Amino acid sequence: MKKNQPLLEEKDFTGGGILALPSNRVGTTGNKDIDEQISALVEEWDCGHRNPLIEELIVTSLKLGHDTNTAADLKLINRTLKELRASAKMFHPYLSVRKVAVYGSARTPAGQPEFEAAKEFSEKMLKHKFMTITGAGDGIMGAAQMGAGRDNSFGLNISLPFEQSANETILGDHKLITYNYFFTRKLAFVKESNAAALFPGGFGTMDECFEVLTLMQTGKASVFPVVMIDAPGGSYWKTFLQFVREHLGRLNLISEEDLNLFKVTDDVDEAVEEIMHFYKVFHSYRYVGEKMVIRLQGKLSDEDLATLNADFADLLKSGQFEQGGALPEERNEEAIHKLPRLILSVNRGKAGRLRQMINAINSFEVED
Repeated sequence: MKKNQPLLEEKDFTGGGILALPSNRVGTTGNKDIDEQISALVEEWDCGHRNPLIEELIVTSLKLGHDTNTAADLKLINRTLKELRASAKMFHPYLSVRKVAVYGSARTPAGQPEFEAAKEFSEKMLKHKFMTITGAGDGIMGAAQMGAGRDNSFGLNISLPFEQSANETILGDHKLITYNYFFTRKLAFVKESNAAALFPGGFGTMDECFEVLTLMQTGKASVFPVVMIDAPGGSYWKTFLQFVREHLGRLNLISEEDLNLFKVTDDVDEAVEEIMHFYKVFHSYRYVGEKMVIRLQGKLSDEDLATLNADFADLLKSGQFEQGGALPEERNEEAIHKLPRLILSVNRGKAGRLRQMINAINSFEVED
């Protein structure tokens, strides 16, 4: 690392499943000589501590050549890998900057209340040093991009036979990428964002809404703030919430706690505050084996720790909430190594309750 270069803070959107990958290559071609050639090739290419993972990627690629895949399958896999590489390369210089994903209709005309709300939202998030990620289209996306400005925007465009083209703010910028597949694009949205803001939209917005909520509910993505923003006096998301309560909730298809995973509002300031409050004391979390490690902006008092143990005992698989420092397994996250930790053996599958616990943590005053 160059002198005075800031530490890059890699975001593990899975809560530990990526950063906890094994350091040694797993898998073999079945041919010892080929395996040794792969190791020698990667060693010469010199990817440093990432060598084992690069070896495994090559092994997987060679295995694909011997599998009974069609040319179409191989083209899909190859293009997917290229899109993921391009996406990771684009976002890498900005790892240490928090970002909010903004979703909404490409068909919302300029001047509409929803358009103006999206623009205002991104302007205000920029004041809190959040960059904005959108789908790069017009309408809500263009409004949010306009509010954040070109320098503080990312555009994740999608190649379609109609309708979608990059908006004027992000067109031609190096932070614009065009995906062929929706699934790689949606992965980039969730992987790179620290919050999500949803404005009124069509099938695509609904798809992205349920994608984010499902990934959090099932534990496949870390819990982060999700705000659903109506125009002042609007009813789009209020109606959505009514549907969720009266149908999904009433039929016990979701739990009451799942409603904590998002917030509906028609007030831009309230939406901004919801996101910023999420990171008041809480920083991030990851899993280390059976332990959940919550990184904090400061140390909790003994009284607050006792409150967590009393109010959220149902989240504990065994033992109690304990405070401590970084675990040895977290040494690959140098940028946040000095942050205090809450460590617990957690009952997984309670994302809504986890969000309630984070809210409780953020209500405390902490020691620097």
